[in-house]
Amino acid sequence: MKPIDPAHLDEPGLLVLDITVTDEAVLQAAVEEFGRHWATSGTPRVRRVPGDPSVTTRLYADLRR
Repeated sequence: MKPIDPAHLDEPGLLVLDITVTDEAVLQAAVEEFGRHWATSGTPRVRRVPGDPSVTTRLYADLRR
């Protein structure tokens, strides 16, 4: 994952979430739940680390909406 640049968070209410869960079904459920409450960047790109059973993604959310 790329490092979080402070410029991404220059306004109140903007949030960057790095999410690591057990599988893609859990990840999709988490992303959908965040989307019910806030404006998000939508379906994220899933990342895997070889040898690690978990999946990781980065999600951007706007808490002002």
